[in-house]
Order: sequence, then C-alpha cells, then structure tokens
Amino acid sequence: MKSLVRMFVLVLVAAFALMYLTSYLNSSEGYSGGRTLTVYNWGDYIDPDLIAEFEEESGIKVIYQTFDSNEAMMTKIEQGGTTFDVAVPSEYAISKMKAEELLLPIDHAKLANLSHIDPQFMNLSFDPGNEYSVPYFWGTVGIVYNPALVDGLEFHSWNDLWDPRLHNQILLVDGAREVMGMGLNSLGYSLNDTNEEHLQAAKKKLTELTPNVKAIVGDEIKMLLANEEAAVGLVWSGDASEIMDENEELDYVVPDEGSNLWFDNMVIPKTARNVDGAHRFINFMLDPEHAARNTEYVGYSTPNKDALALLPEDISGDERFYPSSELTRKLEVYDNLGKKMLAHYNELFLEFKMHRK
Repeated sequence: MKSLVRMFVLVLVAAFALMYLTSYLNSSEGYSGGRTLTVYNWGDYIDPDLIAEFEEESGIKVIYQTFDSNEAMMTKIEQGGTTFDVAVPSEYAISKMKAEELLLPIDHAKLANLSHIDPQFMNLSFDPGNEYSVPYFWGTVGIVYNPALVDGLEFHSWNDLWDPRLHNQILLVDGAREVMGMGLNSLGYSLNDTNEEHLQAAKKKLTELTPNVKAIVGDEIKMLLANEEAAVGLVWSGDASEIMDENEELDYVVPDEGSNLWFDNMVIPKTARNVDGAHRFINFMLDPEHAARNTEYVGYSTPNKDALALLPEDISGDERFYPSSELTRKLEVYDNLGKKMLAHYNELFLEFKMHRK
C-alpha cells in the first residue's frame, strides 16, 4: 500500500513539475520568461545579422518565417495554427486586423526607443495613437527604368507608360492594388476609388497598356530588370533601390500625378505567446544604430529620424526615396476597402491579366 502511495506521489510531483516547466517556457511575463520568439515578416526584409545580435543580447531564440502578401499573412494569423509574436503588415492590413481583433495593444512604456521615430510617421489614419503598431519601413510605388533602353523617353507621368515605343518592355508587379492604383492615378482618380465607373475606366485603360506589358511577375522582377530583360518596371521603391544597386544604369521616379505612400509596421498578433519578448525585439529594431544598418541592408526608407542621421548622404539625401514635401502631399495611403471591394479590385485585376493571354 505504501509503495502505491509513494508511486502516486511521485507521479503527482512529476505532473506538477511538467506543468511548471511548460508554463515557464511559454511564459510572456518578463524578458526572461519566453525563450523563443516567432517573427513573421516579408522575405529578405531584415538584416540577418541583427537577428543574431538580438538572440545573443536577449537569450531569446528567434524563429523567423516569411510571407509574400498581406492577405496570406492575415489568413495564417486568423487560422491560429502557428503563434506569431511579431508580424510586419502594411497599413491597410493593420486597419483590417484591428477591426477583426487580431492584434494586441502595444505597451509604449516598454519601447524607450520609440522616441526615435519621426513624428510625421506616427498617429496615422490606419492606427491613431499607434495603439497597435510601430513604424518599420515606408516607401512609394513608382517606375524603375533603363534610360538606355527607352528610346529617349523620360518618365514624369503614369501616362508615359502607354507610349508605343515601350512595346513589350514593361514588367508589372503582381499586385491588384498597385496595378489598379496605377490605372486610377493615370486618369486622375484616387487609388482608393470605389466609384464603379472609375474602376471600369481604369481597367479599360490598363487593357490598352497590354501591348507594352511583357509580363506580370513576383519577386523575380528585380532580377529581370537588373539583367535588362525589360526596360521598365512598376515596383516598390525598396525593390527599385535593390535593382539599382545591381545595375547602376537604372533610375527610379514617382510620377507627378502621385502614387501610393505605404507603411509597413511591427505588430503583436493576438495569439502571441511571448508578448514581453515581442516588445523587446521591437525596441531593439528601433535603436537608431540597428535601424540604420537595417535600412542599408533592406534598401527601403526608414521612419527613424535618428537612424536617418547616421546614414550616408547619398542615401538620406536621395529624393527618389525620400521625396520632397511637394510630391509627398500627392501620395496616398491605401485604405482598407473592405472584403467586398477588395475582392472586386482583385476581380478587375484578374480580368486585365486574362486579357493579356
């Protein structure tokens, strides 16, 4: 009987020990609680050396996973199969994630380095007061081109892309908001337009661009343009910077009509297990020296004013990537159009792509 009691006690002690160990490993109370941190980010969107430095400094192992679209990222977080501690969505996705209660509030008291962010990038419409997000990178959508391959064309307007001299010479990113936005902007409409007549006019005009479009592609657009497989591309500014590093003959411009001003921000998804570790990682990335190094590696524009001061003048003074206030006033942030309208944008974009075949 005594042996049975002893065995029962041992089993009970082992169970409590296992429960305590599991709780300890998954705890998000204090920086020493969570031993792992899962970061969900765009591909090639962080200097890997910074991850290693954070791991060494914090003792937290980073599990780094990537996504290729805001929609894919949101679907994964909604499903909840994987618990992400930090994610990096764009502004319209943040608005949607807030509405669907997929985010945890940011504790500003744990982010001493938040003071380094330029005030113009705080308190924006998609997240007033930055209750749920912290700026990571920003940029524009524009035209990258090779002057030697465009027969003397200069690009000041979106409408320059319809020039017949660009027959089979344009690559477009595979993004409905970007391509439909280009069509809308070329007609003088907002890239957040929901007027059906305007949307149909934009699709019709895009259809007229078809003879000039060589392909609609994903990440390979950078390699194709750098290798001069096409003369012109519709790209994000950070991709343009990377392309121009590979081929110095190329240039980048944001058309006079205006374009998209986008923001990617760090957030803490609702299912996060290591909330304090997430704050520690975000604060680490906000350090000016870290942010400056990350900016040089990634090539996008930093919202960190003190990191900007650490960058070489040929980066910080380049108006192609840090545009003038005159041009910035013409830029628009993507609004969250809602599921129905976003699906309609995707449908119109698909119709344009099918017309090319």
